[in-house]
Amino acid sequence: MRTLRIDAVSLVFATVFYLWSLTPSLLPRDWLFQGLIGGITAATGYAVGSGVDALLRRAVLPRFSWWPFAPQVRRVLRVCVPVVCVAAALVMLVPAVRWQGELARVMETTAPGYLGYLRALVLSGLIAIAIVGVYRTLRDLTGWIARSLNRLLRIPRRAASVVSLVIVLFGTFVLVDGIALRGGYAVLNSAFSVQNDATRDGADRPDLAEKSGSPESLAAWDTLGFEGRNFVSGGIRAADLQRYTRRPAKEPIRVYAGLESAPTPEARMALVVDELERTGAFERKTLVVIPTTGTGWVNPTAAQTMELVENGDSALVAAQYSYLPSWLSFVADREKAAEAGRALIEAVHARWLTKPPDRRPRLFVYGESLGTQAGEGAFDDLDAIRSTVDGVLWVGPPAANRLWGSLVERRDPGTPEAEPTYADGLVVRFANDAGGIRRSDKPWLSPRVLYIQHRSDPVVWWSPDLLYSKPDWLREPAGADRVGAMSWFPLVTFWQVSADLGNAAGVPDGHGHNYGTVILDGYVAVTEPDGWTDVDTERIRAALEDLRGHDGPEK
Repeated sequence: MRTLRIDAVSLVFATVFYLWSLTPSLLPRDWLFQGLIGGITAATGYAVGSGVDALLRRAVLPRFSWWPFAPQVRRVLRVCVPVVCVAAALVMLVPAVRWQGELARVMETTAPGYLGYLRALVLSGLIAIAIVGVYRTLRDLTGWIARSLNRLLRIPRRAASVVSLVIVLFGTFVLVDGIALRGGYAVLNSAFSVQNDATRDGADRPDLAEKSGSPESLAAWDTLGFEGRNFVSGGIRAADLQRYTRRPAKEPIRVYAGLESAPTPEARMALVVDELERTGAFERKTLVVIPTTGTGWVNPTAAQTMELVENGDSALVAAQYSYLPSWLSFVADREKAAEAGRALIEAVHARWLTKPPDRRPRLFVYGESLGTQAGEGAFDDLDAIRSTVDGVLWVGPPAANRLWGSLVERRDPGTPEAEPTYADGLVVRFANDAGGIRRSDKPWLSPRVLYIQHRSDPVVWWSPDLLYSKPDWLREPAGADRVGAMSWFPLVTFWQVSADLGNAAGVPDGHGHNYGTVILDGYVAVTEPDGWTDVDTERIRAALEDLRGHDGPEK
């Protein structure tokens, strides 16, 4: 059957693309991720090879006297080419496993073995066969429709071919977008809305008036959602703060609104600012607005950091805008994230402006992952940030962020994309780690803006441009958090980094999308606490390590 035929040229291209997929990327890949990406890239290579094969057969090879090959040569090629391709894949597994071991050492995690990667090879083959099979089925369907149009309706062959192609493409689009994607989105949204009604073990309704969800709160406990209940039930009590900071402390304020706390976005924002008034948040030293990711998750380490540094004289405010987790929101709800971030920041800022300037708290914005995109949605440019808040800390920003992208694009000449300098670091700065935050001794004006981004974080570096263009960050030295063996290959690197997204939070702190206590260094740098020293930073870092896991689950 034509659908099952193996084309030698296409198979060679598929093998080359598969071998490229075995090279290292940003994060370690287990056999399952490697099998998936290997299959997709092999199928992509097969498609490229099919195009090259068609070009050769129609425009190049007919010019040579030895073409077409003799039957004996064709029989030998049918046997030898697959054998050589499989052998090449088996041999390439050896350096692939070595590269994964190097990555695992950098990330301080476990490396996969050769036998595990043999499973990846089998899985890649099955996935590639399935993808090529679907393509060929659609191609054969297109041909059948064209022949039917020509035979039954007497449509000329060329016109029938065009019409049949349009029919198949439209039908595929409707099936994928109209049924699979939209239907899948609805199912996932419904499924995660059920999760939203659950409550984590140990997340108890707060009895402190300073927390949303408490008996005095305007936001009912059972409306806050799964992540909202995690957020308000956590936090550090004043007595524990005093033990860690060795100074008298206040009870920290945590304000939150879930999707079910009010019927409309406008009503939720009104509820948020009323909760801030009720809790006395505008009388605290510091007020931090936290645009959330997806389901409304707030990084517990970040929240604890702010409360420890401010010794409880703080108020944190966040709101949920979706039932979907961060990775799904990134695909389906990015505009919604920006709208939600703008609404939250504008509502808080508007109420904050009504307070006497000499008595209102310092106002900061914190965002992580998709939360940075939500936060950026409130500002058109740096001037808008500087005229609105007292500082911004953004951690792990996605490459699709509008403001982040424009700053990186206009970075100072000669500075790297992975850790750029913008306008000599006068207002906005970028850092990969705690050392990078403290590296420059040049003036840094307030309000300060700081982006923290790991060189190994696929959330920061994933972009559709990887399909066809080598980014600057891959032309630069790898640095301490990325292996130097990573290279760029057309089409393939995009799928590698896409796979890394699935494991972005599956590596230890300090790598990938896990930022750990470097958030502390960033927060101190942005807020500039009075009289703060490095000794204070290390004392708070020790406290964060002691509190790890005591304030809700990781994302």
